[in-house]
Amino acid sequence: MTTQQPPKDVSSLDAELASLDLAGRLALAAQIGRAVFTTSLGIEDQLITAAIANHRLPIDVSTLETGRLFPETAALIDETEERFGITIQRFHPEQDDIDNYARRYGLNGFYDSVEARHACCHVRKLKPLARALAGAEVWITGLRRGQSGNRATTPFAEFDAERNLIKINPLADWDIEAIRAEVARDGIPVNPLHARGYPSIGCEPCTRAIKPGEPERAGRWWWENDEKRECGLHVPEPAASSTIPAAN
Repeated sequence: MTTQQPPKDVSSLDAELASLDLAGRLALAAQIGRAVFTTSLGIEDQLITAAIANHRLPIDVSTLETGRLFPETAALIDETEERFGITIQRFHPEQDDIDNYARRYGLNGFYDSVEARHACCHVRKLKPLARALAGAEVWITGLRRGQSGNRATTPFAEFDAERNLIKINPLADWDIEAIRAEVARDGIPVNPLHARGYPSIGCEPCTRAIKPGEPERAGRWWWENDEKRECGLHVPEPAASSTIPAAN
């Protein structure tokens, strides 16, 4: 695939976004081209969803329904749709991919090796993400600099060469206390797991509550030793872990 050039100078776009409020940043993102916001239903994403809905912005809202979400997360999808009168598109993993993974690693083989965990994320998150972003020119995320050391330099705008689109992170400079205050003020529904010590919520088998003083994302893939662990959505994972041969 030939990598296209971004339709607008990303450094200028980054500077322009820095001067705007959340609604302004989202509106500008929508002006660039077809925009897709992928929500994991965390508190940051709920704030973005509310802004999109309340300002009637032409941005598609999608989520990756991995098949291993917490029941609280799945219920929040329905609650959010009802509250804001929107449709959140759900993108699921392919059953053949899940079956092939289970045959090679076991259904919960992600606990056994980093390779197996990356492969699970590829099947349940990365491949559905590719479908969610098909035809999009702009990808909007809830990434923040304060979420982890790995995200400390998150810009407002960047060019994702792998996916040939502009990635907008409208909450890059927001801290968690400001987000909580905004959500409380506007009565935005949030995942009840946040109140139980889960600041970052992914798939149920791969997420635990954090301990006092731990970073926000310490509860993700908690059995691994790498402090910069990611799933590959925002930081590319090794290519060798992303392919699962089909069973004969």
